[in-house]
Amino acid sequence: MARRRFAIPVFPGTNCEEDVLHALRAVAGQEAELVWHQERSLAGFDAAVIPGGFAHGDYLRAGALARFSPVMEPLAAMAESGRLVVGICNGFQILQEAGLLPGAMQRNRSLAYVCRDVWVRTEETGSPFTAALTPGETIRLPVGHAEGNFHLPDRDLERLEAAGQVIFRYSEPDGSLTEAANPNGSRHHIAGVRNRRGNVAALMPHPDRAWEPALGGTGGLRLFESLVRWSES
Repeated sequence: MARRRFAIPVFPGTNCEEDVLHALRAVAGQEAELVWHQERSLAGFDAAVIPGGFAHGDYLRAGALARFSPVMEPLAAMAESGRLVVGICNGFQILQEAGLLPGAMQRNRSLAYVCRDVWVRTEETGSPFTAALTPGETIRLPVGHAEGNFHLPDRDLERLEAAGQVIFRYSEPDGSLTEAANPNGSRHHIAGVRNRRGNVAALMPHPDRAWEPALGGTGGLRLFESLVRWSES
């Protein structure tokens, strides 16, 4: 298995970097390093994973201030070059604010922080998070966010769906879509998306918190396996 070198950008308020670091090293067998947000170069890295947390305290909007950190310029260049860039929870919000992924995150429909396990249904396999999965496969993962309500205007949402850019939807364990399965009110039950090229992807649930039985589930293991398979392709 070829080993890739992953950068894990860390912002003031990030709190899941050690989870991602351990998962990439111990679970996925890859090289990984934490990179402070003021770094202006990602030379030598093959890919990047932006972890969850509350970058810059989520002041203004979740991910809005992180968008202006120096590390975002080389991260955008990494995405433009076709290298793998993925985000988890707050990382998803940051990639949206940076214009690297479509949509915006609004406050949860309940206006309350949501922290519980959910099920997500795999919609397509052309992304770094789904390369080892099959369409329709469901996975249980935890969520923990206050702004996870995915939104796009109708016309843009139609284009997103038509382009196959939705990678995960909140669902029941059998894959059915119900209001009860949608923890935040996201349009079309969207839990994860990718860019058109496929090399940039993100999801709101946390695979880094569900990759071994001691954590309460192993659904996240399938996503880290996908990252490895994608990076080797």
